[in-house]
This record gives sequence, structure tokens and C-alpha cells, in this order.
Amino acid sequence: MTDTMPDLSCDVAIIGAGTAGLAAERAARKAGARTLLIDDGFRGTLCANTGCMPSKLLIAAARAHGDLDRARMLGIDIPDARVDGRRVMERLRAERDRFVQSVKDSYGELPDGTCIDARARFAGPDRLELDDGRRIAAKAVVIATGSAPVIPKSYRDLGPRVLTSATLFELEDLPESLGVIGAGPLGAELAQAMGRLGVRVALFDKGDRLAGIRCGKVHDAFRDIYARDVALHLGCSPEPSLQGDAIRLEWDGGAGDFSHVLVATGRAPALEGLNLAATGLTLDDKGVPDFDRKTMRCGDTAIFMAGDADGNAPVLHEARLDGIIAGTNAAHCPEVEAFDRPPLFTITFTDPPVAAVGAPPDECALNAHADYSNQGRARVEARAAGLLRLGADEKGRLIGADLGVPGGDHMAHLLVWAVTKCVSAADLLDMPFYHPVLEEGLKPALRALCRQANLTLRDDGSPPGA
Repeated sequence: MTDTMPDLSCDVAIIGAGTAGLAAERAARKAGARTLLIDDGFRGTLCANTGCMPSKLLIAAARAHGDLDRARMLGIDIPDARVDGRRVMERLRAERDRFVQSVKDSYGELPDGTCIDARARFAGPDRLELDDGRRIAAKAVVIATGSAPVIPKSYRDLGPRVLTSATLFELEDLPESLGVIGAGPLGAELAQAMGRLGVRVALFDKGDRLAGIRCGKVHDAFRDIYARDVALHLGCSPEPSLQGDAIRLEWDGGAGDFSHVLVATGRAPALEGLNLAATGLTLDDKGVPDFDRKTMRCGDTAIFMAGDADGNAPVLHEARLDGIIAGTNAAHCPEVEAFDRPPLFTITFTDPPVAAVGAPPDECALNAHADYSNQGRARVEARAAGLLRLGADEKGRLIGADLGVPGGDHMAHLLVWAVTKCVSAADLLDMPFYHPVLEEGLKPALRALCRQANLTLRDDGSPPGA
């Protein structure tokens, strides 16, 4: 073997074995390609390790504690409960580790020789170098390296009391107090969960919106609910400093000391060390290769993007679809197929849940709202609060929604399916609604859209509170 000959070769090399990378490998192999899946450690997916699952385990504990207050409202006498933070965190890690192990087990199900435990960097558009010295020749490459937390400079030298989603879940006990920097979906979820577990929490964001809520009316209603559990400081950027064993945050009009600070200011594509300069790719101002989201292809090359590494839509179902598209097209490159993408669909698992579907309010010809502060089933369950928006085109067909209401995580699924199928507000009203359910709360907004679009309304005889 000469110095220029590769040690390994394949049709499709995938860098990164997270959700997108696994989907890309399976799709490429299904299309008949010889694949290599390269990952440093094969530690499992972001979702299982530090994302979706551990955060929901914390939220589940918070919900259980919060339900005690709701039970008291319903007339059930329950003594004050004590939150055992160590047991909360122990269960979180134990269940988290089960999810992670399940992902690790899936690596063992891949064909022998598929997995390469190493770090990879480009030596050319179709050449990779591994940190163990081996070289790979690939007809196509999928970049699925995921993302990493962004830590602002002012927080980087303040020691281990500054947390990210990668370190928060390793705490042995709940923090005494917590300042959360960033009111996006992750920050909003974790701040509320900690607050409901008895931690003193303050949430800061330089913007004026929680969880990226697009509709102003929905946001205002949600903010009032959310502020019951968390001290809110929107429109400000606190300055941190060490104060003994605490971290002091100072902002216009106030200051406070916290035992810990969670930085939730977003994630950036993990592309460092890939030597993208060797590929000849055009990069945007964030260092991400330009690519076509319908094909996941970078220009006219045989390099494809997938998952959080593309910095586009950092949610699991989008990452999986990215991987399927990238892997399929990589296997067939240079022939590629443009795939249809589903409507925007995100959920933030606060209480009440926040969801966004399809088009925002300013892209909808028609918009209508439904108030849940007096919705029948929600009042029965002592959780009547919140607002939702439904958006439609000029013909009354649903094209968008924003929800901040009880059961919104489930209703959002019904709505994204309706948007995907071009269902009209009248079509939905013609479907059966059981009584009493939270879904009946959609009816006022659906009726309003029908009136705006001049669609015929049937007399459904809805009972009071529906």
C-alpha cells in the first residue's frame, strides 16, 4: 500500500452517530450503499443523553409535585410534601442511562465493520482522515456531527457552578437557587421544572418572548401563567460575577445571588475540527456549509448535511428526516431527489405546553383565538388557563397554529396533521368531538375562521363550556 492509498473505502461515510447519523446510515444502506458510520465514542444520541429524555424526567418530577397543589384545589387534603432532590436526580440519571443504553445497543445491530470509533476530518471532498491514522475514500459523505451548547464569554471562567444542558443532569442534588440565562424552549422548560420542585429560580432573556412564542396574544396569556413559578426578567442581559460560593447576576434595576447558573443561550453546529476548508464548500457566516434543505446536498458536491449540524431545525423528527433524505441521496449521488418537508412543528413541554405549527400569524390571511380560561374540561381539572391561535388561508384551510393551553402537546399533533392534509376549519368542525374534552376548546377559533372565510357552519348544538 502506498502513502496515497486509503485504508478503508465505502460508498457513503457518515460522520456522527446521533439521531440524524443513524437515520442516514440506515437509509443509505437500504438504498444499496456500502456504509461506514464514524463517531468518537458512540455515546448515544443528544436526545437520550442531555436533551429530550433527561429534561422530561425532570419535568415529570415537577409535574408530580405541582399536581399536589391541584389536588388540594379539588378538595383533597394533602400535607406539605418534601422534595428529595437527591432521589429526583438519581431517578433521572437511572432512567436516562436506560435510554442511552438502548441507543448503544442499536449500534451493535449494524453490520460488522460499519462502526468506526474515531474522530474524522476532511482531507479532500472525498477523503477523510481519522485520528488513529487511517484514511477513508468515500463516494459521498454525510455530516451529522450534531451541536454543542453556546456559552457566552462572560460565563466561561466562573467555574463548575455555571451549568449547561450537558452538565445540569449530573448534579447530585437540586440546586439551592438557579439563574437561567435564555428563555428559549430549553431554558423555559428547565426553569419552570426547577421552580415547581421548590428551587428559587429567575429566568433572564434579552428578548421579550418566552419559548419563542410567535403570537403576541398567546404569549401574553402564557407569560401570566408561567410567572407563577419563575421570576421573569425579559428584555435584559445580566452581568455575572463570582460572589463567594455564589454567582451574582446584575441587571438594570436589580441584582441577585444564585448557587448555580444555567446557560441556555442556544446551541451551535459542532463542525470544529472537520477541516471543512479541504472540501471547497461555501460556508455561511456561521461556518455552516450552504445546502439545499430538500435534498440536504451541499451545492453540486457529494457532501450532505443532516441534523443539528446544519443549524436549521434542531428537533428530533426533523433530524431523523434530514438523515433519511441525506442518506438516500448520498447513496444515489450524483442523482438526487428533492423531498417534501412537513410543516414547522415544535413543542415546548412547559405547563401548559407551548406548540407552534406551520405558518406564523403574519403569514396567515385569517387568524382566530380561543381562550381556555373558562373551557369546560380544563375547569373540571382545575387548569383552566391559556390561549391558542389558529391561522388559515383565505379559503379557510388551516395553515398554522400557536398554542399555550392544557393538552396543547396533543392537540398540536392533530393540527399539524390537519395542516398537512389541507383541512379546512369547516372540515374539522364536521368531525366528532367527544364531550367533555380539551379538544372542544378548538371550536370557538374554528367557528371564527369559518365566519371570516364565509364557510357554512353547521348547528352542532355544543353544550355550555365546549
